[in-house]
Amino acid sequence: MEMLVVGPPEAVQGFALVGVHGKAVRTRDQVNAALDEALHTPNVGIVLVTQDVAALIEERMEQLKLRSTVPLIVEIPGPGGVREDRPPLSELIRRAIGVRI
Repeated sequence: MEMLVVGPPEAVQGFALVGVHGKAVRTRDQVNAALDEALHTPNVGIVLVTQDVAALIEERMEQLKLRSTVPLIVEIPGPGGVREDRPPLSELIRRAIGVRI
């Protein structure tokens, strides 16, 4: 299974440095198209979506995070860091797997 990141070009480039492929997006339509493609690609197991990009499609992201199994959809901080209206990454991990780090 592969991991895929969906986010702005600088985030995708950063993940590419460690071998994670991605889709660089800037608009709502691009985000939706990238997610549709990821959801229909059999070897993608985890899709990381940056918070700034996820904000473009908040309603769909909430549904995907609640219902996704494979691929698992995970919202991560973008290049600008954690948005002030979002919980910190440690809290997201605790919610997802029940372990405090």
